[in-house]
Amino acid sequence: MIATLRGKLQARDPGRIVVEAGGVGYEVFIPLSTYYQLPPIGAEVFLEIRQVVREDALNLYGFVSAAEKRAFDLLMQVQHVGPKLGMAILSTLTPAELVAAIGREDVERIDAVPGVGPKVAERIVRELRDKAADLKLVAPVPGVPVAEAASGGASALDDAVSALVNLGYKPAEAKRAVDSVAANGSAEGVELEAIIRKSLAVLLSER
Repeated sequence: MIATLRGKLQARDPGRIVVEAGGVGYEVFIPLSTYYQLPPIGAEVFLEIRQVVREDALNLYGFVSAAEKRAFDLLMQVQHVGPKLGMAILSTLTPAELVAAIGREDVERIDAVPGVGPKVAERIVRELRDKAADLKLVAPVPGVPVAEAASGGASALDDAVSALVNLGYKPAEAKRAVDSVAANGSAEGVELEAIIRKSLAVLLSER
């Protein structure tokens, strides 16, 4: 079982990266919170890994902190929450925000994540209410530089749309939200992370 992975970052996209270690390229699926903190391509990266084995696949899910990994593990204990939905939740809510939402029994906050739905959101709150308090909120791994995210320009806007689609939004609504951010000047000279967050705010406000 792979628990951690250290190697050279070969490729990175919102939701997916490739890490080379020992001459092998490992495809790792990541939440946006981890994507924001990746180093530049070619630099060394260290990730907490959760290996998920299914009948038709063996996938690696990577996290920049132990708190994210623990939150993912907790979400996997909830019925009808699979890896893809777990990653979508952690791409929208930090572990601290997730714990706070569960503690407040804020079903609507969790339901706002694409693909969750009210029944699953209620189940997350109910089943993790007593477990979430034990979640260790650990800071990102020391020594791992924050990504030098692309800023401004069409490429950053396209990457933002791609990130939102990976979260479960339809391409049309993702593009509409990003275009809305760009139209009011909020995306000019702004890093990719900020564009995604502003676009998420637009989408969540429409729900």
